[in-house]
Amino acid sequence: MRVKFFVILLSLILSNAVIYGGGFQVNEHGARVTAMGGAFAGLANDASALYFNAAGITQLRGFNAMLGTTLIFPSTSFRGPSPAVDEVKMVKQMFYPSHIYLTYQITDKLHAGVGMNNPFGLGTKWDDDYVGRFVAIETVLKTYAFYPTVAYQVLDNLSLSASLVYNAATVKIRRKAAVGTLGEAQILLEGTAKPSFGYNLGFLWKPINDLSVGLTYRSSAKYEFEGTATPSSDQPQVVGLLPSGDIVAKFNQPNQIVVGLAYQATDKLVVTSDFQYIGWSSYDSLKVDFVNPAYADLASPKEYKNTFIIRFGGEYQYSDDLAFRGGLLYDNNPTPDERLDPSLPDSDRLGLTLGAGYQVTESFNVGFSYMFLRFSERTVTDSKVNYSGTGYAPLNGVYNSTANLFGFSFSYNF
Repeated sequence: MRVKFFVILLSLILSNAVIYGGGFQVNEHGARVTAMGGAFAGLANDASALYFNAAGITQLRGFNAMLGTTLIFPSTSFRGPSPAVDEVKMVKQMFYPSHIYLTYQITDKLHAGVGMNNPFGLGTKWDDDYVGRFVAIETVLKTYAFYPTVAYQVLDNLSLSASLVYNAATVKIRRKAAVGTLGEAQILLEGTAKPSFGYNLGFLWKPINDLSVGLTYRSSAKYEFEGTATPSSDQPQVVGLLPSGDIVAKFNQPNQIVVGLAYQATDKLVVTSDFQYIGWSSYDSLKVDFVNPAYADLASPKEYKNTFIIRFGGEYQYSDDLAFRGGLLYDNNPTPDERLDPSLPDSDRLGLTLGAGYQVTESFNVGFSYMFLRFSERTVTDSKVNYSGTGYAPLNGVYNSTANLFGFSFSYNF
């Protein structure tokens, strides 16, 4: 029994800890970029380029700063388990991943900067008595990335960049367990990842005046989560039957490549597009190491697939002070139907975006964005997720999700 519960808990940690191209990834790290559908790798001409394509900071002059946040309001419902059609809704929550970017022009060609944001940082929460409580009740992930950067203008129309990325993360998992005829108990797991490192590379080329091409490579990074499982129950004899103690899980975060184009269609209109590829097939299984040598190390299949995101955006400079923006994106998720569960009710997504920017003074700019995400309805008929606390029952059913995102960024340059 102890081994089974440890595997479930670690599966929950890692299935939520590093989902790229869907899931718990947050790409909304700047109001202007978000308003343009996230298509910015080929444009990259404000301080948020530190994340989206740092080679672009060679276009900036002097000192530039940007500070902002995105308010995320997800909504999910589940109908099932099949053949039942009872509907349960996820508890409403708000998340606010934030960003800070600083850039400085050292010489005419050499630029430096530092960025900080939350590339992951969402969660799910269901009622304590819902049907999937033995799989997941509450899952919360908080991640932090810090990346000092240098960029150099090699030619008048070509810039390169490199960033060292420092990653940190915490996770909280809460679920219930059935203990024979004694009833149910709660298991709480809280874990922290050891600091890990990666790197980003950027490329920005302007073959002609009105066209620019951007490329960003984000490396994989090695994570090691350390957590403690803590059972609780009104009945002391139940606690002794449930797992407790230290566990460790290691995995490699998949790498990403983003290719972007930006075209100055008119004096006032620029249009952009990005293609983002995520190598998720490298995450084919979850490996768990037990600190207590009494337990054998285990592996659980995940079978994730490579994913992609397609983005389109535009910005219209209505006046010297006011710009309007809009965009569209399609985000392909990595999770196979049979591995889908309530801790991460993911699906392919279609996003519609809009926003505006206003130049308050010569040095101060305010940006606003809104994004609506519609997740494809996802029907699971061959689930390998067991929602029964005592036997086996596949968690088949229908998931529906949407999300509303409101972004704000404040920029200052001198």
